Amino acid sequence: MPTPSLQDGINQAGSPINLLWQPDAEPWTPEVVEREYAGWRQEQAAWHDGVALLNLSHHMYDMWIEGPDATRVLADHGVNNFEKFAIGQAKQYVPVTRHGHIVTDGILAREGENKYLLSGIPAAQHWVQYHAAKGGYDVGFATDASSAFRPGGGTPRLFRYQIQGPLAAELVEKTFGVPLPETKFFHSAPVTLDGRTFHALRHGMAGQAGFEFIGPWEHAAYVHEAFLKAGEPLGLIQVGALAYTTPSVESGWIPSPVPAIYSDPDLLEYRKYLPLFGIEGKRPLNGSYFSADIEDYYVSPFELGYGKLIHFGHDFVGRDALLKAKNGPLRNKVTLVLNPDDVRTVIGGGEDPGFVLSYARHRVENGSVLVGVTMQSASIDPVGTVLAQTLIDAEHAVPGTEVTVVWGEHPGLGTGPEADLGFPRIRATVQPSPFNEHARTLYRREH
Repeated sequence: MPTPSLQDGINQAGSPINLLWQPDAEPWTPEVVEREYAGWRQEQAAWHDGVALLNLSHHMYDMWIEGPDATRVLADHGVNNFEKFAIGQAKQYVPVTRHGHIVTDGILAREGENKYLLSGIPAAQHWVQYHAAKGGYDVGFATDASSAFRPGGGTPRLFRYQIQGPLAAELVEKTFGVPLPETKFFHSAPVTLDGRTFHALRHGMAGQAGFEFIGPWEHAAYVHEAFLKAGEPLGLIQVGALAYTTPSVESGWIPSPVPAIYSDPDLLEYRKYLPLFGIEGKRPLNGSYFSADIEDYYVSPFELGYGKLIHFGHDFVGRDALLKAKNGPLRNKVTLVLNPDDVRTVIGGGEDPGFVLSYARHRVENGSVLVGVTMQSASIDPVGTVLAQTLIDAEHAVPGTEVTVVWGEHPGLGTGPEADLGFPRIRATVQPSPFNEHARTLYRREH
């Protein structure tokens, strides 16, 4: 029996929304790592006030792209500037459809003249691999799935450990015995620890100082233990799966936007190529915002804050559409600071709700008028409330603007999108995105 495709799933469900809409869907958290080590509150505090260790080894897909046409296939299907892309540098890779909507993003590292590593959720990898085969590019691929989906189990090819927080540089120097080489943001340098060679990528997740160490899995346990030992006198805290999901809410990165691939007739063959039981068929939609039209969930890279990454100096899929959209009416990315009293009342039933994590699309209203939609919401203990990364109409994006978030789960088809379902409202205040000041200033300038 053939493996069902994404298009098979859409056909059987009757529409993309029927396939994806799942009220009360459990939010994703990383696989394999413990949910909490010291407690999510202490773990969040560690990257604000001390130093934190995050294990990124298990939940991302890696795809190596190598061959004479490696740069060409990536440039033809991504908005990025490949004329300025040094070996050892990483970029946020942004592929878009012909209509200028994002497929999803990923982290692309250049490992050689004709070799790249694309990491993240596999939607961008699927897009590149499909178009490489369809376009006859001279390029090969090697893929390592996440630990939850690796065929036959086994171990990852790479370890990834991130060190971040105000004491990150001190911990790294204690571990290696010397300061790391001066490295630009999102560039990597080779490092050696007791004869074991791997790479250090200058990186941070919540606007704090940080490094990401990447190397062969055979060195994983040794490197991990070395960080723990060196970090003990500094109060190093390991970050579990719950807290791991939250730095993006502070740093302004919106994870897993809906891939804009479900409705274009020209992408029918692509939907037949994709497996139903993959990220495109199984990442659920839910929340108080509902539309029967999947295109209402598509987003522009401009809305996600990726405008500076778009290099119009080369031809790529979606270029003409992005040129038209550049000066058009687009939503702004903001951070909503939810009223802590309302959070306790609505989410906690009058008590502290504890850890809150939601990828639901919740309605954001001014009065009773829809003005935006949340993309990810999470408790940020150092802030004392829930923050929500949100796309909102430009006229309501001014910091200090008061809005309300409709907190609930629309049942889906059969009930009108604007139906009054009696959902409670949470007052919220618009603030910039990224919310973290360092991420908004120094971090962004370095990038």
